[in-house]
Order: sequence, then structure tokens, then C-alpha cells
Amino acid sequence: MRRLIVAVTFVTLLMAAALPLAAALAGARGLKPTAAPPAGIEIDALDRAADPCADFYQFACGGWIARNPLPADRRSWGRFQEVQDRNFTILRRILETPGAQGDRQKAADFYAACMDESGIEAGGLAPLGPELATINALSNPDDLPVLVAHLHSIGAPALFRFGSQTDLRDATQEIADVDQSGLGLPDRETYLKTDARSTDQRDKYAAHVEKMFTLAGIETDRAAADAKAVLALETAMAKAMLDRVQRRDPSATHHPMTPADLQAFTPDFDWRKYTAASGAPAFHSINVSVPEYIKALNGLIASTPVGDLKAYLRWHLLHASADLLPKRFADADFDFFSKTLNGQQAELPRWRRCVSETDARLGEALGKAFVQEAFGPQAKADMLKMVQGIKDAMRQDIDAAPWMSGETKKAAMAKLDAIVDRIGYPDTWRDYSALRIARDEALGNRQRAAEFSRDRNLKKIGQPVDRGEWSMTPPTVNAYYSPNRNNINFPAGILQPPFYRAGRDAAVNYGGAGAVIGHELTHGFDDHGRKFDGQGNLRDWWTAADGKAFEERASCVADQYSSYIVAGDTHVNGRLTLGENTADNGGLRLALMAYLAGPGAKAPKLDGFTGEQRVFIGWAQVWCENTRPEAERLKAATNPHSSNKYRVNGPLSNMPEFRKAFSCKQNAPMVRPNACRVW
Repeated sequence: MRRLIVAVTFVTLLMAAALPLAAALAGARGLKPTAAPPAGIEIDALDRAADPCADFYQFACGGWIARNPLPADRRSWGRFQEVQDRNFTILRRILETPGAQGDRQKAADFYAACMDESGIEAGGLAPLGPELATINALSNPDDLPVLVAHLHSIGAPALFRFGSQTDLRDATQEIADVDQSGLGLPDRETYLKTDARSTDQRDKYAAHVEKMFTLAGIETDRAAADAKAVLALETAMAKAMLDRVQRRDPSATHHPMTPADLQAFTPDFDWRKYTAASGAPAFHSINVSVPEYIKALNGLIASTPVGDLKAYLRWHLLHASADLLPKRFADADFDFFSKTLNGQQAELPRWRRCVSETDARLGEALGKAFVQEAFGPQAKADMLKMVQGIKDAMRQDIDAAPWMSGETKKAAMAKLDAIVDRIGYPDTWRDYSALRIARDEALGNRQRAAEFSRDRNLKKIGQPVDRGEWSMTPPTVNAYYSPNRNNINFPAGILQPPFYRAGRDAAVNYGGAGAVIGHELTHGFDDHGRKFDGQGNLRDWWTAADGKAFEERASCVADQYSSYIVAGDTHVNGRLTLGENTADNGGLRLALMAYLAGPGAKAPKLDGFTGEQRVFIGWAQVWCENTRPEAERLKAATNPHSSNKYRVNGPLSNMPEFRKAFSCKQNAPMVRPNACRVW
């Protein structure tokens, strides 16, 4: 799944009616509705003192950045967070309004249990009592598979990930899959790098694990030894894993084999015990995403003392549960994972965390109510119209590509024609009737919700792919392209300002919403997506010469972004971010093409800017953001998206259309002498 935003994705467009939504939000806050929103670019977001040809991000966003200092409870604050906060305000009102029924009532009860801080405090570690007792009783590694299967079922990741996935070579079928997983730190490289910052983070991580063990009642000396054992085991696991760049190649994680083959090279872990305990159906083929990792894990299970394995499992159970345990656990978890790693100074309000948790666990129950209140049928119709215009632009772009042969162009057109557009919400809502929710069991609710979701996932093994399923909930401020389903998906949560506003200047809508649409379409033809055909199968449909030409152009983009620095000392990883950067560059160009072919053909100046200039400003102003240096560094190490500044300046510096629109000189910082272009 290829996403487009910051914290992860990017995307698009519209609210059924901006003013009714504004009124609903104002009512939720007890405020009066605000004045009508601007009809064009956000003038007060600009920094008029900045030279657009030197730093366009500062020019377009400097005013917004100055007026929006980073709140203590955020690691970053930008336009995406603005939209998500508005959505969560609506969700909070939905969840706190009495009289709900059915699945909506389950969502309300889940939220109420999460908000019950006194009840959580009084319960102590009792909700984890059975699991902790089972871990403590483990004495024989032969019993490990059953225990790990149970921990996986309640949402505690340990050792590996097991579930269903679309068969990469047959996109109509779901197959079993086992993959690397089970680290506590957010990136493999942090365990392996020897620089001072990584060493310091490992030391603080071990200290945090030790503290969590101490809070759980383990004596100090043993807690310290167990924390060291956890770090040692996870370091050994990390060494055997593929890194994030290696995993961008889908063929690197495609290794189907029989269950017997899997068992043969991992004799110290009984997969039959594990799959039986997990409740998975019988299967005859399994994809082992990273065989070398699973093989190494087998050796670690055989050589690691049982006490160390127990410490590792105990840690991951505590970590997965910390935010719904008593305050001392939640605070410790926040101090390391949010404050130390991301620089966040204060915790989010409890209501917001509980809305987020409810959305994550019962997203379609809550999302259905969100759609009813904040998304209308006209939005869907308007969105589809814009999608078709962007697709037409992409057909022109493919047809005009001088580096592609006719044979490859024909296949690319076939794939583009097969892309399915999905707007707002699923056609069929998920049924949560089998999920039990109790108004006074916060952690129990999460565990049962995790088990419900896992059971649903495992039942897919051996079944036809459900192409109507969504990977995001309707209130999500994000969007994605799915390579193995060949569809683009825009949840209702993102379809609102600043990405799109009904009746607003078309140039700004195309710069925001249109570029997001183009971004998702381009994902089907980036370094990852291009390896799948129109039916979603992993298949090379490129001629050898065209494939080589693509890689040469992609390397230009990778090198460009690898030269960018964030937080003063950390380079962007141009290979890790290649897909998103390719999609940003292509998506913005497609949006401009579609605008000029449609409403921008005879666009007048507005607010002192031409239509082309307003498209570029519209693009930039969805990325305005303040962020902490710690969060920027972690993003550079783990996130396939570049820093927001470079999501603006990177694509624009490659576009002769931008240079012409703002009359930039050839040697201006925003004009690359050797511009990169894939699409």
C-alpha cells in the first residue's frame, strides 16, 4: 500500500459543504460559526519578505509557520494535523452523544472505557495477570509457539508477524505470510549504528525497559539484567532483518514455500503448534517474506536462555499495553517513545488519545457516523470528476514520454485504464456484532478488538481477495494507492480544506487536491508500483531498455533528495523516499496539466498571482508545518516521506513551469541546473 502524507500520506479533496462542517465544528466547541473561508490562496500564510525563487516553502508558508508555534503536546504541527483535529472534534461529539445503538454504541462504550482513568488506575496490572502468569510459567521452549500465538492475538508483537496477504503473483488470492517483526525501537538501524546518538538511544531504551520491569514489580537487579537481555536479543534480530530500502523491492519479500519447507529450516519452532493455536485455517503455501530472518530467529530461539525469552515477551506485552495501564506505565512509555525519540514535551489530551484509539479499533463503526455527519454525495461526484481530469493528463504524459517505447507505453496505458477510484468510504460496512465491548474494561476491549481483527485477517487465508476492503478508516486524513489491487483511495477525512473547498479558486484546488490525486496515480508507476501490472500481479511489463531508462531517471531523484539535510545534521534517505518523491514530482505536474487543460485555460490573476502561480502556492500551503528536530531525524530514518519543506521545494525546483511562472533566474536556488524527471 503506497500512501501519500506526512505522518504518512497525502491526499485529496472535498467536503460536501464547507460551511455546514464549520458550523458543526463550531457547535461542538460551543463557538459561533466563523466567517466565510478565503476563496483563493491563504494570503496571511505567505512570507512576502522571502524570495520565491530562493525558498518557495518559506515564501508560501512563512506566515503560517510564524503564527502556529509548535504546541507542547505535538511532535509536529501542520495542515494535516489541523484537519485531523477538526475530524476528531466531530468524532468526540459523536462518541459522547447519548442514545447510540448497535456498533455505534460499541464505539461509544470503547471510548468511555478508555476515558475511565480512575477505573484503569484501580485495576493495576490485573488485566495482564493471565498473560504475565503464562509467561512466568514458561519453562520449555517447546511451549513457545502457543504462547506467541496468544500474544499476537491480543496485539502484542513478538518475534515475527503472521497473517494473510495478497499473493504477489496471483492478486486474486489471499495466502499465508510470515515476516520479520518484534523490535521495540522504531528502526533496525538504531540497533546497529555506532554513532553517538544511536548509542545514546540504545542506552536510554535499555533504561526504559528496566524501568517498566521495575514498575511491574520486578526487583531492581533482575530488571536491569532482563533489560540487557531484551536489547541483546533484539539486536541479534535486527542484524538478520532486511532494511527499509531493501524492502522497497517487492521481489525481495516474495518467497513462497510449503509449510513443510518452512518447518524444515526452522526445526526449533513448531509452526503447526503456532498456526493451530492462532486459529488459522489449513493452508498449502506460505510466503516467507525474509527467509534469512526466520532462519536466524530459529537459531536465536534455540540458543537464548528461557529466562531471556521470557523477559523479551514480558517487555513486549507491557509495551503494547502501556497507554491503557495505570498512569505510571503510560507516563514512562510517553517519556521514552514520545519525548526522548520525538521531542514531544507533553501528552495529548486524554479525549484525543481515546478518540484515536477508538478509530483504530472500531474505525468503520465510528466512520459510518462520521460520514453521515460530515460527507455528502456531491463530494463524491466532484471528486470523481477531478480524478478523471488528472487521469487524462497522465495519459498525455505517458504518451509524450520520449524515453519509453510504444510497447511499454501500451502496457502503461492499460494499467492506468484499470485503476479503480474509491472515494470517501467503503460500499459495505464492517460488522462488529461478534466483538464484545465492556464499558469498564479498557485494556480488555483493546485485546478483544485486536483478536477480532486478527481472526478476520486469518480467515482470509486461501480465500479470494476482497477488493472492496479499505485499509484506512473514513475519518483518516490520508490517502493511498494499493499496487496489488490497483486502486486509489481517498477517505472522507481528507476531503476538506486546505486540500479542497467547494467554490474556491480552481487553481488552489488543483494545487492541493489535484496534486494529491496525481500523487496517488503516480504511485502506480513509481519504483515500487511499476513492478505490478493492471491486475495487481507482480510482473515485469517493461522492456529491458525502458526499465533501464526508468532506473536512470529514478536515480536522479534519489540523489537529489539524498542531498537534503534536516535538523541541521541528518540527510534525507533518497532511496527510502524515492517512491513518495517520484509521486510528488509527477503528481504536481499532472495537476498543473489538468488545470491548464480545463479551468485554467483562461484564468485571470487573483490576489496578484496568475493561475499557474496559484497552483504552486496551493500545493505548498498544504505542507506548512512546524516540527521538532528529534521528530525530523526519526522521520528521516524510518519514514518513506521526505521533510515537508522538501516535498515543496524538491518538485518545484525540477519544473521549468515553476521557473517561468515566477520568472526565476537560471542560477536561482529553486532552479536545479540538472532537473530530474520521471513523470
